[in-house]
Amino acid sequence: MTHATGRLAVMTEPGQLIMAEYDVPEPERNAVVLKIVRANVCGSELHMWNGHHPTKKRGGLGHEMIGRVHAIGSAVTTDYAGQPISVGDRVVVTYFQTCQRCNRCRGGQPSLCDNAYEFFGKQPEEWPHFHAAFGTHYYVHPHQHFYKVPDDVDDAIAAAVNCALSQVMFGIDQIGLEYGETVLIQGAGGLGLHAAAVAVERGARVIVVDGVPSRLEQAKAFGATDVIDISTVTEPADRLAAVHDMLGGEGPDVGIEVTGVPAAFAEGLELIRRGGRYLVMGTLSPGRTVPFDPGYVTRKSLTIKHVERYEARYLSKALEFVQRHQAAYPFDKLVDAEFGLADVKQALDASAQRIVTRAAVCM
Repeated sequence: MTHATGRLAVMTEPGQLIMAEYDVPEPERNAVVLKIVRANVCGSELHMWNGHHPTKKRGGLGHEMIGRVHAIGSAVTTDYAGQPISVGDRVVVTYFQTCQRCNRCRGGQPSLCDNAYEFFGKQPEEWPHFHAAFGTHYYVHPHQHFYKVPDDVDDAIAAAVNCALSQVMFGIDQIGLEYGETVLIQGAGGLGLHAAAVAVERGARVIVVDGVPSRLEQAKAFGATDVIDISTVTEPADRLAAVHDMLGGEGPDVGIEVTGVPAAFAEGLELIRRGGRYLVMGTLSPGRTVPFDPGYVTRKSLTIKHVERYEARYLSKALEFVQRHQAAYPFDKLVDAEFGLADVKQALDASAQRIVTRAAVCM
């Protein structure tokens, strides 16, 4: 019996990769195998590519993606929303698992599952090989939620929902954004632009801060009423003054950090109003520090909420969001460069150097 083979990009060390080939696995009874359609280069890949991830220094890359069902385990008949599933259907998948057995899962905090990356962290030589999205195939383990993509949602739009959109929807719920509040978003990458759209649909006024003019123009298209360009407003004191001018002399009710730059965290504490709330999602890599004054935060009565990942059910919510609002926001314009699987290194390098705003690897 002959087996089909597939390829995947393997980072041998930060900044270097090879293409590897393995037999496409048969799914276990509760698993699914996908053919990847497209996978985006997310900031998390760049952390790994640049050597900033605390543990992952080699292995497969890619997690923000859409795929078509290639093979289905004998016990799988529907997606996690109860929709019948067949070979050829387009699906999106949580890039992590919810193991349901660790203390965090059993304690009601499934987004903090202790075993979330049990499979993503495996090396490709370990069966079932296809643990990451920069490849021809992807193995969906039993505790990874997957959802069928509506027919009227384009591949390019659906590819981002399992990371950026699901993440910001969950985070914004965690910080308790209310109708009529003001939100300042630090960073206009994929997370920031999706956050702007979600906040606008919650009835918020949105200010976006970034240093790339093209990203700020995109932010306006995603509902931002005001933007601040840090490449021209270079001093933190001037940015604070600009925010106060926009909001009648005080800071926003809510700040959202999605830059991945530790200095942005320190500045965000300054920008938010007294009694405000701060949602931190972009700064993920330990070891890079900034001065922190706990007394200042106490006297200002700030609430700081750090959010990693999201509850898996939010992936279904994210699909519903883009299906309902895809005519209102240019979700399909978020990717400005497409690369083939053989050009993954070029996609990563161009993204890291900001030659492109957001890249996709298309199969």
